[in-house]
Amino acid sequence: MRALLARCRRWVMFGVLLLALLPSLAVLAYAVFDPPLTPLMLIRWAEGQPLRRSWRPLDGISPHLVHAVIAAEDNLFCSHRGFDTGAIEGELRGWLLQGERPRGASTITMQTAKNILLWPGRDPLRKVVEAWMTPQIEAVWGKQRIMEVYLNVIEMGPGIYGAEAAARVFFGKPASGLTRNESALIAAVLPNPRRWHAGRPDPVTKARARLIDRRVNQIGHLFACLD
Repeated sequence: MRALLARCRRWVMFGVLLLALLPSLAVLAYAVFDPPLTPLMLIRWAEGQPLRRSWRPLDGISPHLVHAVIAAEDNLFCSHRGFDTGAIEGELRGWLLQGERPRGASTITMQTAKNILLWPGRDPLRKVVEAWMTPQIEAVWGKQRIMEVYLNVIEMGPGIYGAEAAARVFFGKPASGLTRNESALIAAVLPNPRRWHAGRPDPVTKARARLIDRRVNQIGHLFACLD
């Protein structure tokens, strides 16, 4: 009986170690190989949604879309190391001093970490694993690869993943041909792609797109790592 318990403990420890290493192994693998599917894609597919995606290298995606998503999602993408410490401090101050519910200070790198391996939600375990993966992705991939993966796996509409699928469905063209306005509309729906539609934008989406477009002008000097 004692020998059996010792063997079980060894297997449990092996399983815990494997789970701890899995995120790092995924980071190393996806530095070279393109992620085939993501957990969110599988969840949405199981819910009955279609799965539209087509991988494109970064140089096959319009620079207008690259600029728009940075302006919309992560102004300091080129300068931080995975975490926007200023935004995180602001969230903590709002939570501790004013009781505001944290809205999230998720960078593009953090979103990429979540998308390639993790499940939707805000539970503490997921956030811990995301925080563990984020600096590794920054160190191993570099900014070009991070942006390439992000723009190929992010949900941009119901059953629509990545820039190429979004450009085809919404505007009938390849991702390389997206205009500045079309790119701003796609970036505008990212916070809620199942509600907002880049191809049939409502007034809220149009207003967000105009704001993103103005911000692109204001922060153009912050795109250096990708231009």
